[in-house]
Amino acid sequence: MIIKDIEYSTKFVKQLKKLPRNIINSAKKKEKIFKQNPLHSSLRIHELHGDFKGVWSISINKNYRIIFERVSNGDIVFMSIGNHDIYKNL
Repeated sequence: MIIKDIEYSTKFVKQLKKLPRNIINSAKKKEKIFKQNPLHSSLRIHELHGDFKGVWSISINKNYRIIFERVSNGDIVFMSIGNHDIYKNL
């Protein structure tokens, strides 16, 4: 997987602003790793299943995730960020 560009949904930006500073900093570090090597093992990247097929998850830490999808031009859209409950609001 080659990362061409990352876009951020309005929802993602709003959720990000509400997170604790340490989680925001960790998310930024994970994004940097993702841009350099999207298959890095620390990201624990995986595709979701069922109704969420085509949507992917990056682990920020044990409790927090970034949810994203790839669009047809190869760009990535970060859709949502938060604890495990974010899956309920996709």
